Amino acid sequence: MIKHPFLIRTAIAMLIALLFVPSVYAQNDTKTRALDAYFAKALQDWNLPGFAVAIVKDGETVLAKGYGVQNSAKSEKVDANTLFAIASNTKAFNAAALAILVDAGQLSWDDRVQKYLPYFQLADPWVTQEMRIRDLLSHRSGLGTFSGDLLWYGTDYSAADVVKRARFLPLVGQFRASYGYSNIMFLAAGEIIPAVTGKTFKEFVQSRIIDVIGMDRTVLSVNDLSGKSNVAMPHKLIDGKWQPLDWYVWNNATAAGGIISSASDMAKWMNLQLNRGAFGDTRIFSEDASRTMWTPHNTFTVSKSSEETFPSTHFRGYGLGWSLMDYLGHKVTMHGGGYDGMFSQLALVPEEKLGMVILTNGMTSVQNALMYRILDTYIGKPEKDWSAYYLQRSKQADERKAKAHEKAQKERVDNTRPSRPLDAYAGTYGGEMYGDATVTLENGRLVLQFLPAKDLVGDLHHWHYDTFEIKWRKEFAWFGAGKVQFFMNEKADVVELKIDVPNEDFWFTELEFKRKK
Repeated sequence: MIKHPFLIRTAIAMLIALLFVPSVYAQNDTKTRALDAYFAKALQDWNLPGFAVAIVKDGETVLAKGYGVQNSAKSEKVDANTLFAIASNTKAFNAAALAILVDAGQLSWDDRVQKYLPYFQLADPWVTQEMRIRDLLSHRSGLGTFSGDLLWYGTDYSAADVVKRARFLPLVGQFRASYGYSNIMFLAAGEIIPAVTGKTFKEFVQSRIIDVIGMDRTVLSVNDLSGKSNVAMPHKLIDGKWQPLDWYVWNNATAAGGIISSASDMAKWMNLQLNRGAFGDTRIFSEDASRTMWTPHNTFTVSKSSEETFPSTHFRGYGLGWSLMDYLGHKVTMHGGGYDGMFSQLALVPEEKLGMVILTNGMTSVQNALMYRILDTYIGKPEKDWSAYYLQRSKQADERKAKAHEKAQKERVDNTRPSRPLDAYAGTYGGEMYGDATVTLENGRLVLQFLPAKDLVGDLHHWHYDTFEIKWRKEFAWFGAGKVQFFMNEKADVVELKIDVPNEDFWFTELEFKRKK
């Protein structure tokens, strides 16, 4: 006689469930297959050269795969080990490096920056004195977004030189009460590491993080790519076709965006983060440090348009080296990265032990589309075609740029001449913040050369009056032609030039070039 029929029925039901209900891994396989097809279609829809994706879930890498080609001019395929620039995803490595020193008692998040960098100075003396390490890592210095980035871009200035010149940049926001994305403040944070340890940022991150967790293909400089195979090439869309570009050296900006990695290596980094600083039996940084880095230190308004597009997102902010938001009822820790000819996107959902990274060799917003598709697949429902949405937005942005270009062409005044003979414009121009530039007369044409940046040289073509169009001799990923305007004093002497090169990252308009000789 069966004394406990209920228990027996329960056991049978559990056995049936185990036999016929897919396991977590089987469910992941189903999701992965669907995402794989979605990624392949996105590659075609966006007509991209290539990208790589890695997804981790519950400590396992459920997808690490490449799509497309490394170089649009060649046939080598992208795979999980293909190297891409992760750019500003480096910032989280910077914060983690400092967290290691905080855990060791070698510094505090609330130490004044001048304690380690006596030369550190911003435009406001009080802000200078009060700036703490956590302020450097949360974009709340008062500097404007991307302000001063031309100080490091292509220049021969060291990271310390760049930080020293930041004192000439205007503070356009309120200290600790506004958001201004600042690469220069992360360079300052990176300089604290050698001040404390005697090791460069590159040496410290390599030995204390990258080597320890086995990111074997990851490097911290373009120079380290020499001799390596399976390396993606950066690309720029020129006349509707993707053209490969040379890798551009960012050695003075390593602490803000210099790491080059693969999808497989970044999967290890994501698991380290999702495990709150632990990698296997090795503790890299503490759980307390993890929580500090993932706590909003700087919050900003969610716009009306953002509310309409992402109705489940109620807050956005920035921690220490990480962007933060909520999405579909989950906290998301994330960051993007932009390098010359390459974009990246990484996102973590800590409570789901979910992480994703998308590395691309083209400058589009496809990485955002794929991130949201992955998030929907794992924590919601994939009801929206994010690739189609972002592709439409991209086309609209291109139309706006085309209209702006057309408007500028219409505003050009025909049949004008420069006020002075061309040799009157030649000379040396400069300012305290950036340094000098020269204008020379070569073969009947003016040539502008930025002295701190040997690649920033362009020919000046007369536009109208005392304005010239500058056409760079090098193809840059971020910007193209711009305008150079010369100004006269009451004696008709040329005393200043101003530059406007339309782009979304490097502010030529903040450079001062007064006539020096």
